Amino acid sequence: MTRPETGPRAPHLGVLELLKARGPATIADLARRLDLTGEAVRQQLVRLAAAGFVAARRERRGPGRPVARWALTTGAEQLFPKRYDDLAVALLDGVSDTLGPDATRRLLASLTEERVRAWEPRLRGLSLRRKLDRLKDLYVADDAHTSVEARQGELRLVERNCPFLDVALKRPALCSVTVSALSRLLGYQVERVEQFQAGHGRCVFRVRLDRPLRPGTPRFAPEPAVSGRPS
Repeated sequence: MTRPETGPRAPHLGVLELLKARGPATIADLARRLDLTGEAVRQQLVRLAAAGFVAARRERRGPGRPVARWALTTGAEQLFPKRYDDLAVALLDGVSDTLGPDATRRLLASLTEERVRAWEPRLRGLSLRRKLDRLKDLYVADDAHTSVEARQGELRLVERNCPFLDVALKRPALCSVTVSALSRLLGYQVERVEQFQAGHGRCVFRVRLDRPLRPGTPRFAPEPAVSGRPS
């Protein structure tokens, strides 16, 4: 689903805001309130419907043809402000406050296991470099903001857009899930040498080729503190 463009040339935002504020409306209602022609509104609704943000509901009012009233779809909710980060932080804190700090560690370990189980079949039989290339999609499929760097005999996964950043900034322990999962999936210790929390503007995960995982290595480990200076 594609977000509609924003900015001065985005009159359809008025359509979305009006449907959000007042509920389903006809083209005539929208045109009157937005001071646009009915055809202009219709064209905007066609584009928004193609993107999955609006849909027409046919209603019969007395004799004659049914009237089409346009409404937002569930998919359009992503276009309006949400506070998922506050909810996630509250849940993490609630686990710790109610069940104790060790419960949070068990929760993060469980999330790590779930991620490893999901990704192991997709990486089976691949070389280390190919695994890392595939893991660019660890958070988001076809992620254009994550890349692999090979320099001075090192392999690094560079993440420039964290989809969980608001939560990770407040509770960086969440990042231990990614570090532990990458270590398990690659078979080498992974360390985060740059991080958003330290002001680097990105996270860099370095694969320690000199530290292969050995039997008995903890399946999940909290991430150690990272220096605030770029490496």
